[in-house]
Amino acid sequence: MPFTTSNSAFWAGVRSGAPFIIVVGPFGMLFGVLAAEAGLDIVQIMVFTATVFAGAAQFTALQMMQDNAPTLIVLASALAVNLRCAMYSAALTPYLGAAPIWQRALAAFFIVDQSYACSLIEYERNPRMTVPQRMGFFFGVMAPIVPFWYFSTLLGAVLGTRIPESWALDFALPIMFLAMLGPMLRTPAHMVAALVSTIAALLTTWVPHNLGLLVAGALGMMAGAQAELMIERRKVSQ
Repeated sequence: MPFTTSNSAFWAGVRSGAPFIIVVGPFGMLFGVLAAEAGLDIVQIMVFTATVFAGAAQFTALQMMQDNAPTLIVLASALAVNLRCAMYSAALTPYLGAAPIWQRALAAFFIVDQSYACSLIEYERNPRMTVPQRMGFFFGVMAPIVPFWYFSTLLGAVLGTRIPESWALDFALPIMFLAMLGPMLRTPAHMVAALVSTIAALLTTWVPHNLGLLVAGALGMMAGAQAELMIERRKVSQ
């Protein structure tokens, strides 16, 4: 439903982002545990997670560091994994591009899978939202996620190896992505994009440094755009 103020949009964002703490918690704890096992102290772990703030990139960099990869390779691999955020940014620019630069800079730091998915769905659902309301919703989504991510990472770092393997914390990642993907498959074009990107990702698992994910993402977007054009042409011709 339409929002009356930026404050109401913010709290709507909080409600949208709150369910993700169920999976963000185990995900953050898992990173804290693995980082502690890799030999990082608590200060290093928290600086790492606070400055990077990108779970997949953090796990990638940590794995490369454990493999004693050169620093340049570590940075390049983490960047490759995080380049999907550039795609997210491009998709959100039409909605947030008119905001003040300091808000856009802060939003850019917090563009992650959850903020992108929840915000894009809401913006498309309520096209009459003002820019302040869109920004309010975006930051509302992140309001419960950010502190919980930091807290769960700290908890994992403190507990370290005392967390039993039977907890299977790594279950959180696939569940989180499935929860975000489902609501976004609303049109045939979305489904085509998801199918093509999934197949491409599976076929490019051999590509080093996770670059296959970028290829899959690009192919998925092109397939979805082409499907949307075909659907529009069919409507016009009818």
